[in-house]
Amino acid sequence: MFTGIILAVGKIAGIEARAGDCRLKIETGKLPLSDAALGDSIAVNGVCLTAVELGAHHFIADVSNETLSRTTLKKAVVGTPVNLELALTPNTRMGGHIVSGHVDGLGKVIEKKPDARSVRFKFKTPDNLAKYIAEKGSICINGISLTVNEVNGATFTVNIVPHTLKETTLNDAVVGTEVNLEVDLLARYMERLMQGEAAAKDHSGITEELLQKSGFLR
Repeated sequence: MFTGIILAVGKIAGIEARAGDCRLKIETGKLPLSDAALGDSIAVNGVCLTAVELGAHHFIADVSNETLSRTTLKKAVVGTPVNLELALTPNTRMGGHIVSGHVDGLGKVIEKKPDARSVRFKFKTPDNLAKYIAEKGSICINGISLTVNEVNGATFTVNIVPHTLKETTLNDAVVGTEVNLEVDLLARYMERLMQGEAAAKDHSGITEELLQKSGFLR
């Protein structure tokens, strides 16, 4: 588990094809690896990866086809900058929100403009994820915990303050840039719980009838 508070920006230092998937070498910049151990989870642009080898300033991780197919890592090249975060410990300050490192889908920057000292980004999300994104709710973008300003259909906006721009890869994002999205865990599990027995019958979606039965509509 993670908090969405980026600790460093690293970069892809090597990509090795391995029997259909790949192994990545990631230079970690100022990420503190002194307490890291083999098998630890490290979030790379919001993707939870397992360290199979550790160096003083790098780690190596295997990336499955499932992860490649669902995240921006499939387009990564040597030199691609990445946001990095170590996994939660009992002593970690919870400065963001609970992030699993399991990417739900890809979004895209469709607008980027100044807003006082911040920069306001508008993102387009896949239609199937839009229902999980709420105004003033939490969203994880490339591993960064952010607050949603407003939602309009399958688009939403966030403000990025100067510190976050400086310390993450969003500073280099432009219109058309794809990003990894992870919606709020509570929203996903709430939907599943509200389906009740219907979940075991391979039914999908929340209907008005289900909301009424669950006491959410009167």
